[in-house]
Amino acid sequence: MPPLIQKLYQTCKEVFYDSMPGTVPSPADIERVRSVLDSMNPIDVGLSPDMPCFRSTESQANPPVTYIHLDECDNFSMGIFCLPQNAVIPLHNHPGMTVFSKILSGSMHIKSYDWVDVHGGADETLTPSSSHYQPRKIQLAKVKTDTVYTAPCNTSILYPAEGGNMHRFTASTPSIVLDVLGPPYCELEGRHCTYYSSFPYASFSGGAKLFDGDTEGYEWLEEREKPEDFIVVGAKYKGPKFVEN
Repeated sequence: MPPLIQKLYQTCKEVFYDSMPGTVPSPADIERVRSVLDSMNPIDVGLSPDMPCFRSTESQANPPVTYIHLDECDNFSMGIFCLPQNAVIPLHNHPGMTVFSKILSGSMHIKSYDWVDVHGGADETLTPSSSHYQPRKIQLAKVKTDTVYTAPCNTSILYPAEGGNMHRFTASTPSIVLDVLGPPYCELEGRHCTYYSSFPYASFSGGAKLFDGDTEGYEWLEEREKPEDFIVVGAKYKGPKFVEN
């Protein structure tokens, strides 16, 4: 029987063979990828939580994250993030993508958001609370997930317009996350990774209600540069071999 990483690669190749930005695979194809990921463990990618990349010291407020590249083509990518305890993958987006995230080991706090379509545009109604505020691109978002997930747990899936397209990962314990992106980031095609800072709804609403209903669970997301303390270190994949065919 071929290793599970081979099955995952082959399934992704079939599911995303004609992947286009904003196009979501069929429910049956979503389930195919999810089913393979749900059955995977750290041993299936040659990792264990006691490896050196998961160690951090008390002096490291935000320890480096290790990224292990598995595969990338025009239609999809596969990779593994190894996070020491307290490591953070900052709030960022996935433009036009369907993304599968499987926590293989550890406990991770995930906070995710989806954009809110405010009639008339959010920019026209922003009232910054600080006189030192310099205008940037700010949009209203609704919290989708704000939960700690502990392996073994089901695969998380986000979509181009829902499911928590913007998310932040914080490792409560040393953690391993296997990601599948379809299609992957691509600067030339306008799918670049944008980072955000989040602010309470009251910060920029000026006391106004931009929509009917309760404002709880709504926050403003402001575009920002990649955080300087977010350091990613590359590592070579040493798990079971798979054939890219």
